[in-house]
Amino acid sequence: MIPDRVLKLLNNQINAEFYSAYLYLSMSNYYESINLRGFAKWMRIQAKEEMGHAIKIYDYVIARGGKVNLMKIEKPPQEWNSPLHAFEEAYAHEVRVTKMINNIYTAAMEEKDYATASMLKWFIDEQVEEEASTNEIVQRIKIAGEERLFLIDRELGSRKGGD
Repeated sequence: MIPDRVLKLLNNQINAEFYSAYLYLSMSNYYESINLRGFAKWMRIQAKEEMGHAIKIYDYVIARGGKVNLMKIEKPPQEWNSPLHAFEEAYAHEVRVTKMINNIYTAAMEEKDYATASMLKWFIDEQVEEEASTNEIVQRIKIAGEERLFLIDRELGSRKGGD
């Protein structure tokens, strides 16, 4: 049985993961609107990953006999000041998600819910990757500058997954 405090945090995380998918779909749409289709593809694949994260937690809650509480998903922003700004926001979002995962892990340990703590180790490792990949792209955009975005766009368009 998942302690109530941990269950509430897990349900909040399911909502946050679905919001992440919405956010990345919105960013994909933004990049499509400015003809950066590689950036758009990268964000679309990222959105699918986030949906998978939500379902992973959803399935875990069900397997442990908990009740999933699906909540309203907040509307994400629709526009950004620049391609760089959108990726900076993606990075900042991943940092916030990492803090949320860490808070759940802390609560699970305090509640002696070792099964949840064990499950969360996958998410902790995943967040290291998520932060690193979004930050790397932010830094590359800064180095390349606006006039060479097409080079990064071509590379991001080659990302595999999500199909």
